[in-house]
Amino acid sequence: MNYTNIKSFEDACANQGLDAAKVLPDFSMFPERDRKAMEAHAKLIIINKALNGDWVPDWTDDDQWKYFPWFYMDDEDSGSRFSYYDCVYDDSCSVVGSRLCYRNREVAEYAGKQFEDLYREYFVIA
Repeated sequence: MNYTNIKSFEDACANQGLDAAKVLPDFSMFPERDRKAMEAHAKLIIINKALNGDWVPDWTDDDQWKYFPWFYMDDEDSGSRFSYYDCVYDDSCSVVGSRLCYRNREVAEYAGKQFEDLYREYFVIA
């Protein structure tokens, strides 16, 4: 399956053979203000696996590039604006998060743009 066919969490679940209605854990025991971020992170992990296909980052390989979407936060007009900004790569000596890395720049850019709302829910404290 072409990664651009993954346009939603439900598409990612179908790609991974998961039931989107049942796969997410119950976050109700956590503080209400954290639940949305926790659910977004769980969804992004499944989306990440679907977009990466069989590729798995090898953190012992300094020559394998790993790509991450970056976002821009700006305080404009009616409040904070969060938007996809760019894509970066790093190797296993990275000081950036590893769980949501992607196999190449194109996939990282796609993830950052297509799932910007989920990344916002994950990263931004509301």
